[in-house]
Amino acid sequence: MSDMNSASGSLNQLVIVSGLSGAGKSTALHQFEDMGWEVADNIPLFLLTRMVEEAGRGAGDNLAIGIDLRTRGFSTEQVLEIIGELRARGTNRVRLLFLDCDEAILQRRFTETRRKHPLAADRPVADGIRLEIERLAGLKEAADVRIDSSYLSQPELKRILTGYFSLQPASRLSVTVMSFSYAKGIPREADLMFDVRFLQNPHYKDDLRALTGQDPDVGAFVAADPAYDEFMARIEGLITFLLPRYVDEGKSYLTIAFGCTGGRHRSVWVAEKIHDLVANSGYFANRVHRDLPGARDSNAL
Repeated sequence: MSDMNSASGSLNQLVIVSGLSGAGKSTALHQFEDMGWEVADNIPLFLLTRMVEEAGRGAGDNLAIGIDLRTRGFSTEQVLEIIGELRARGTNRVRLLFLDCDEAILQRRFTETRRKHPLAADRPVADGIRLEIERLAGLKEAADVRIDSSYLSQPELKRILTGYFSLQPASRLSVTVMSFSYAKGIPREADLMFDVRFLQNPHYKDDLRALTGQDPDVGAFVAADPAYDEFMARIEGLITFLLPRYVDEGKSYLTIAFGCTGGRHRSVWVAEKIHDLVANSGYFANRVHRDLPGARDSNAL
Protein backbone atom coordinates (compact mmCIF):
# COMPACT_ATOMS: atom_id res chain seq x y z
CA MET A 1 0.00 0.00 0.00
CA SER A 2 2.96 2.31 -0.48
CA ASP A 3 1.17 4.16 -3.28
CA MET A 4 -1.19 5.73 -0.73
CA ASN A 5 1.34 8.37 0.24
CA SER A 6 1.83 9.56 -3.31
CA ALA A 7 -1.80 10.31 -4.10
CA SER A 8 -3.31 13.71 -3.66
CA GLY A 9 -6.81 14.94 -4.25
CA SER A 10 -9.89 16.61 -2.92
CA LEU A 11 -12.08 13.80 -1.57
CA ASN A 12 -14.43 15.49 0.91
CA GLN A 13 -15.67 12.56 2.96
CA LEU A 14 -15.28 8.80 2.99
CA VAL A 15 -17.58 6.49 4.94
CA ILE A 16 -16.89 2.77 5.17
CA VAL A 17 -20.28 1.11 5.74
CA SER A 18 -20.21 -2.29 7.39
CA GLY A 19 -22.21 -4.35 9.84
CA LEU A 20 -24.06 -7.57 10.45
CA SER A 21 -26.00 -9.22 7.65
CA GLY A 22 -29.65 -8.25 8.00
CA ALA A 23 -28.90 -5.15 10.07
CA GLY A 24 -29.67 -2.68 7.29
CA LYS A 25 -26.47 -2.15 5.26
CA SER A 26 -28.32 -2.18 1.93
CA THR A 27 -30.86 0.33 3.27
CA ALA A 28 -27.99 2.50 4.48
CA LEU A 29 -26.22 2.48 1.12
CA HIS A 30 -29.44 3.36 -0.70
CA GLN A 31 -29.90 6.27 1.69
CA PHE A 32 -26.34 7.49 1.06
CA GLU A 33 -27.13 7.42 -2.66
CA ASP A 34 -30.34 9.38 -2.10
CA MET A 35 -28.33 11.96 -0.13
CA GLY A 36 -26.01 12.55 -3.08
CA TRP A 37 -23.05 10.38 -2.11
CA GLU A 38 -21.15 8.25 -4.61
CA VAL A 39 -21.77 4.67 -3.49
CA ALA A 40 -19.97 1.38 -4.09
CA ASP A 41 -20.64 -1.99 -2.49
CA ASN A 42 -18.40 -4.99 -1.93
CA ILE A 43 -15.51 -3.97 -4.14
CA PRO A 44 -12.41 -6.12 -3.54
CA LEU A 45 -10.34 -4.72 -0.70
CA PHE A 46 -7.25 -4.33 -2.87
CA LEU A 47 -9.24 -1.89 -5.04
CA LEU A 48 -10.51 0.23 -2.15
CA THR A 49 -7.48 2.49 -1.94
CA ARG A 50 -7.42 2.95 -5.71
CA MET A 51 -11.09 3.91 -5.74
CA VAL A 52 -10.54 6.47 -2.99
CA GLU A 53 -7.65 7.95 -4.93
CA GLU A 54 -9.72 8.19 -8.10
CA ALA A 55 -12.53 9.89 -6.18
CA GLY A 56 -9.97 12.26 -4.67
CA ARG A 57 -9.04 13.51 -8.13
CA GLY A 58 -12.60 14.73 -8.64
CA ALA A 59 -14.20 17.93 -7.48
CA GLY A 60 -14.79 17.20 -3.84
CA ASP A 61 -16.60 13.86 -4.03
CA ASN A 62 -18.23 12.20 -1.05
CA LEU A 63 -17.82 8.42 -1.12
CA ALA A 64 -19.63 5.64 0.79
CA ILE A 65 -18.25 2.12 0.37
CA GLY A 66 -20.01 -1.00 1.64
CA ILE A 67 -17.77 -3.72 3.06
CA ASP A 68 -18.74 -6.99 4.73
CA LEU A 69 -17.71 -10.63 4.94
CA ARG A 70 -18.61 -11.18 1.29
CA THR A 71 -16.03 -8.62 0.19
CA ARG A 72 -13.17 -10.26 -1.67
CA GLY A 73 -10.04 -10.33 0.49
CA PHE A 74 -11.97 -9.27 3.59
CA SER A 75 -10.36 -9.28 7.00
CA THR A 76 -11.15 -6.99 9.90
CA GLU A 77 -7.47 -6.29 10.41
CA GLN A 78 -6.91 -5.22 6.81
CA VAL A 79 -9.98 -2.97 6.76
CA LEU A 80 -8.77 -1.20 9.90
CA GLU A 81 -5.26 -0.95 8.47
CA ILE A 82 -6.56 0.70 5.30
CA ILE A 83 -8.65 3.17 7.30
CA GLY A 84 -5.64 3.99 9.49
CA GLU A 85 -3.40 4.60 6.47
CA LEU A 86 -6.02 6.78 4.77
CA ARG A 87 -6.25 8.92 7.90
CA ALA A 88 -2.48 9.07 8.23
CA ARG A 89 -2.21 10.19 4.60
CA GLY A 90 -4.50 13.11 5.36
CA THR A 91 -7.57 12.00 3.41
CA ASN A 92 -10.41 14.28 4.46
CA ARG A 93 -12.89 12.98 6.99
CA VAL A 94 -12.82 9.16 7.08
CA ARG A 95 -15.45 7.43 9.18
CA LEU A 96 -16.45 3.84 9.84
CA LEU A 97 -20.20 3.19 10.17
CA PHE A 98 -21.29 -0.11 11.71
CA LEU A 99 -24.88 -1.41 11.50
CA ASP A 100 -25.55 -3.56 14.54
CA CYS A 101 -28.57 -5.63 15.57
CA ASP A 102 -29.70 -7.95 18.35
CA GLU A 103 -28.85 -11.59 17.64
CA ALA A 104 -32.35 -12.92 18.30
CA ILE A 105 -33.91 -10.29 16.04
CA LEU A 106 -31.49 -11.08 13.22
CA GLN A 107 -32.38 -14.75 13.50
CA ARG A 108 -36.08 -13.91 13.31
CA ARG A 109 -35.53 -11.70 10.26
CA PHE A 110 -33.68 -14.44 8.38
CA THR A 111 -36.16 -17.13 9.40
CA GLU A 112 -39.30 -15.19 8.53
CA THR A 113 -37.98 -13.86 5.21
CA ARG A 114 -36.44 -17.26 4.30
CA ARG A 115 -33.17 -15.57 3.43
CA LYS A 116 -29.93 -17.49 3.72
CA HIS A 117 -27.23 -16.13 5.99
CA PRO A 118 -23.93 -15.78 4.08
CA LEU A 119 -22.09 -17.84 6.72
CA ALA A 120 -24.81 -20.45 7.22
CA ALA A 121 -25.18 -22.17 3.87
CA ASP A 122 -24.99 -25.65 5.44
CA ARG A 123 -25.70 -24.88 9.09
CA PRO A 124 -28.39 -23.23 11.23
CA VAL A 125 -28.89 -19.49 10.78
CA ALA A 126 -27.99 -18.90 14.45
CA ASP A 127 -24.53 -20.40 13.89
CA GLY A 128 -23.86 -18.08 10.96
CA ILE A 129 -24.99 -15.03 12.94
CA ARG A 130 -22.73 -15.88 15.89
CA LEU A 131 -19.75 -16.49 13.61
CA GLU A 132 -20.31 -13.17 11.86
CA ILE A 133 -20.59 -11.33 15.20
CA GLU A 134 -17.23 -12.80 16.23
CA ARG A 135 -15.51 -11.97 12.95
CA LEU A 136 -16.79 -8.39 12.84
CA ALA A 137 -16.21 -7.59 16.51
CA GLY A 138 -13.12 -5.53 15.70
CA LEU A 139 -14.99 -3.32 13.22
CA LYS A 140 -17.85 -2.83 15.67
CA GLU A 141 -15.43 -1.76 18.38
CA ALA A 142 -13.57 0.65 16.09
CA ALA A 143 -16.68 2.22 14.52
CA ASP A 144 -16.99 6.01 14.61
CA VAL A 145 -20.76 5.69 14.27
CA ARG A 146 -22.62 2.60 15.41
CA ILE A 147 -26.36 2.30 14.78
CA ASP A 148 -28.37 -0.46 16.41
CA SER A 149 -31.22 -1.20 14.00
CA SER A 150 -32.94 -3.78 16.23
CA TYR A 151 -36.05 -1.70 16.81
CA LEU A 152 -35.82 0.74 13.94
CA SER A 153 -38.16 0.84 10.97
CA GLN A 154 -36.71 1.66 7.57
CA PRO A 155 -37.83 5.32 7.72
CA GLU A 156 -36.32 5.69 11.21
CA LEU A 157 -32.99 4.25 10.07
CA LYS A 158 -32.95 6.56 7.05
CA ARG A 159 -33.69 9.57 9.24
CA ILE A 160 -30.85 8.69 11.62
CA LEU A 161 -28.46 8.29 8.70
CA THR A 162 -29.57 11.63 7.32
CA GLY A 163 -28.87 13.21 10.69
CA TYR A 164 -25.32 11.88 10.72
CA PHE A 165 -24.36 12.08 7.05
CA SER A 166 -26.55 14.56 5.16
CA LEU A 167 -24.65 16.80 2.76
CA GLN A 168 -27.24 19.53 3.21
CA PRO A 169 -27.26 21.98 6.12
CA ALA A 170 -29.68 20.72 8.75
CA SER A 171 -32.94 22.70 8.94
CA ARG A 172 -33.47 21.69 12.56
CA LEU A 173 -32.16 19.32 15.19
CA SER A 174 -33.59 15.80 15.19
CA VAL A 175 -33.65 14.16 18.63
CA THR A 176 -34.20 10.51 19.52
CA VAL A 177 -35.11 9.80 23.14
CA MET A 178 -34.39 6.20 24.05
CA SER A 179 -35.00 3.87 26.97
CA PHE A 180 -32.82 0.82 27.49
CA SER A 181 -31.86 -1.97 29.87
CA TYR A 182 -28.39 -1.88 31.42
CA ALA A 183 -28.57 -5.67 31.60
CA LYS A 184 -28.60 -5.76 27.79
CA GLY A 185 -25.80 -3.27 27.30
CA ILE A 186 -25.52 0.47 26.95
CA PRO A 187 -26.46 2.08 23.61
CA ARG A 188 -23.22 3.16 22.00
CA GLU A 189 -25.01 5.63 19.77
CA ALA A 190 -26.17 7.71 22.75
CA ASP A 191 -24.83 11.28 22.94
CA LEU A 192 -26.30 11.86 26.41
CA MET A 193 -27.01 8.98 28.79
CA PHE A 194 -28.68 8.99 32.21
CA ASP A 195 -29.08 6.23 34.79
CA VAL A 196 -32.51 6.16 36.46
CA ARG A 197 -31.97 3.01 38.51
CA PHE A 198 -32.00 5.11 41.70
CA LEU A 199 -35.78 5.58 41.35
CA GLN A 200 -38.07 3.12 43.10
CA ASN A 201 -38.62 0.03 40.98
CA PRO A 202 -42.16 -1.04 39.93
CA HIS A 203 -40.83 -4.54 39.25
CA TYR A 204 -41.20 -5.33 42.93
CA LYS A 205 -44.89 -4.42 42.96
CA ASP A 206 -47.01 -7.43 42.01
CA ASP A 207 -49.73 -5.31 40.41
CA LEU A 208 -47.21 -3.31 38.33
CA ARG A 209 -44.63 -5.90 37.30
CA ALA A 210 -46.41 -6.96 34.11
CA LEU A 211 -47.09 -3.37 33.05
CA THR A 212 -44.66 -0.95 31.39
CA GLY A 213 -43.56 2.64 31.76
CA GLN A 214 -46.21 3.56 29.19
CA ASP A 215 -48.94 2.73 31.75
CA PRO A 216 -50.16 5.60 33.99
CA ASP A 217 -50.11 3.42 37.12
CA VAL A 218 -46.41 2.69 36.63
CA GLY A 219 -45.76 6.37 35.97
CA ALA A 220 -47.57 7.40 39.14
CA PHE A 221 -45.50 4.93 41.16
CA VAL A 222 -42.20 6.15 39.70
CA ALA A 223 -43.21 9.81 40.10
CA ALA A 224 -44.00 9.19 43.78
CA ASP A 225 -40.30 8.63 44.49
CA PRO A 226 -39.11 11.59 46.66
CA ALA A 227 -36.18 12.18 44.29
CA TYR A 228 -38.24 12.15 41.10
CA ASP A 229 -39.39 15.78 40.89
CA GLU A 230 -35.95 17.28 41.54
CA PHE A 231 -34.30 14.85 39.13
CA MET A 232 -36.75 15.65 36.34
CA ALA A 233 -36.43 19.39 36.92
CA ARG A 234 -32.65 19.16 36.66
CA ILE A 235 -32.74 16.94 33.55
CA GLU A 236 -35.33 19.13 31.84
CA GLY A 237 -33.30 22.23 32.61
CA LEU A 238 -30.12 20.65 31.28
CA ILE A 239 -31.73 19.46 28.06
CA THR A 240 -33.49 22.74 27.29
CA PHE A 241 -30.18 24.50 27.94
CA LEU A 242 -28.20 22.16 25.65
CA LEU A 243 -30.49 21.74 22.64
CA PRO A 244 -30.15 25.27 21.19
CA ARG A 245 -26.40 25.10 21.73
CA TYR A 246 -26.20 21.88 19.75
CA VAL A 247 -28.11 23.68 16.99
CA ASP A 248 -25.60 26.55 17.10
CA GLU A 249 -22.80 24.00 16.82
CA GLY A 250 -24.39 22.64 13.64
CA LYS A 251 -25.35 19.27 15.10
CA SER A 252 -28.26 17.73 13.22
CA TYR A 253 -28.90 14.53 15.17
CA LEU A 254 -28.88 13.80 18.90
CA THR A 255 -29.68 10.68 20.93
CA ILE A 256 -30.64 10.98 24.60
CA ALA A 257 -30.82 7.65 26.45
CA PHE A 258 -32.27 6.69 29.84
CA GLY A 259 -31.42 3.34 31.34
CA CYS A 260 -32.79 1.16 34.13
CA THR A 261 -32.29 -2.47 35.10
CA GLY A 262 -34.79 -4.11 32.77
CA GLY A 263 -35.64 -1.31 30.34
CA ARG A 264 -39.34 -1.84 31.02
CA HIS A 265 -40.56 0.59 33.69
CA ARG A 266 -38.53 3.55 34.99
CA SER A 267 -36.48 4.33 31.88
CA VAL A 268 -39.55 4.04 29.66
CA TRP A 269 -41.58 6.45 31.79
CA VAL A 270 -38.79 9.03 31.98
CA ALA A 271 -38.03 8.71 28.25
CA GLU A 272 -41.70 9.33 27.44
CA LYS A 273 -41.69 12.51 29.51
CA ILE A 274 -38.46 13.82 28.00
CA HIS A 275 -39.67 12.98 24.49
CA ASP A 276 -42.72 15.16 25.10
CA LEU A 277 -40.52 17.96 26.46
CA VAL A 278 -38.31 17.89 23.35
CA ALA A 279 -41.27 17.77 20.96
CA ASN A 280 -43.03 20.62 22.76
CA SER A 281 -39.82 22.67 22.54
CA GLY A 282 -40.08 22.67 18.74
CA TYR A 283 -37.57 19.96 17.83
CA PHE A 284 -38.23 16.86 15.76
CA ALA A 285 -38.52 14.12 18.39
CA ASN A 286 -38.51 10.35 18.00
CA ARG A 287 -38.90 7.78 20.79
CA VAL A 288 -37.30 4.33 20.87
CA HIS A 289 -37.86 1.86 23.71
CA ARG A 290 -34.99 -0.41 22.79
CA ASP A 291 -35.62 -3.26 25.21
CA LEU A 292 -39.38 -3.06 25.63
CA PRO A 293 -40.95 -6.19 24.08
CA GLY A 294 -43.21 -5.35 21.17
CA ALA A 295 -42.22 -1.67 21.13
CA ARG A 296 -41.01 -1.89 17.52
CA ASP A 297 -41.51 -4.14 14.53
CA SER A 298 -38.20 -5.97 14.60
CA ASN A 299 -38.60 -7.20 11.02
CA ALA A 300 -39.05 -3.75 9.49
CA LEU A 301 -35.64 -3.77 7.79
